[in-house]
This record gives sequence, C-alpha cells and structure tokens, in this order.
Amino acid sequence: MIIDNKQKAVKIPTGLRMLVRRCCNAVLKLEKFEGPAEISVIFVDNEQIQKLNAQYRDKDAATDVLSFPMGENGVYDINHATGAKILGDIVLSMEKAVEQADRYGHSLEREVGYLTAHSMLHLLGYDHEKGGIARVRMREKEEEVMMQLGLPSTASYVLDEDEE
Repeated sequence: MIIDNKQKAVKIPTGLRMLVRRCCNAVLKLEKFEGPAEISVIFVDNEQIQKLNAQYRDKDAATDVLSFPMGENGVYDINHATGAKILGDIVLSMEKAVEQADRYGHSLEREVGYLTAHSMLHLLGYDHEKGGIARVRMREKEEEVMMQLGLPSTASYVLDEDEE
C-alpha cells in the first residue's frame, strides 16, 4: 500500500496512515478478498481534488474522496514484481475531511476512516450512485468496518434544518 501526502493545508496526525492501512485491510477481510492487494492513497487539498473531479467526473467542485478503480467485475491487473492485484487509487481531500468531521461532530480519524472504507468498497466494485439496496448495503459495510476499527458512528449524517 502506498500512502502519499501531496497537500500542505492539513497536518497529518500521527497514526493516520496506520489507520488508513487498517481500514483498507478491514475492508479486504470483510469482503474475503483473496491474495495481496495494491492500493494507492493520496492526501490532497480542495483545489487539487476539485481539478480531478472536474477532469474525471465533469463536476467542477471540491469533493471529499475520489476512487479510481483499476479492476472490473473482480478482475484486476497484477503487479508482476509483487504478485499483488492492483485495485486502484483513493484520492482524499484532507481539507474536506476536516470540514466534514467538524460538521458531523466526530473526529478527523473517524472521517478519514469512513472515507477510506467508502472508497475501498468502490475499488471492489460497489456503487451507491443508483441508490436503493446497493446504497444501503454499502452503508452497512462502511459502518461494520468503522465498528471493527473502534470508530463507531457518533452522529447521524443528516443535518438539522438550521445547519444546512
């Protein structure tokens, strides 16, 4: 696993890289993923993620996390040097993570863990964009991983009317 910090807006707290590793491994274990996996996680700022969001999703706005899956239908390229299946890239805005942790009233660790679990599920083929049961199933898996990591939900993700 490669974790790279390409931003200077937010100081990366001690232990955050280890949390990201533990989160990725928890998702792989939950999904009974076989064999070694290669994942790249990149911390960026809002400006960097906005450019990527515009370039790849035609959405000219900063977002919290982007997933770039390399596999399709459970088929992945193999890194021949290591034998690992290449799952893809996770690009996480540390500025957005701080904003959202504040908004939802939980720790930065909880937010980064959640965004990592969410993105890992995308790398493994999950999709919540269509809503319905797929969205519910993905949400349940995210929360299961958060519980395993000792980062259970402390607040709902629904804002009160006066917070919107």
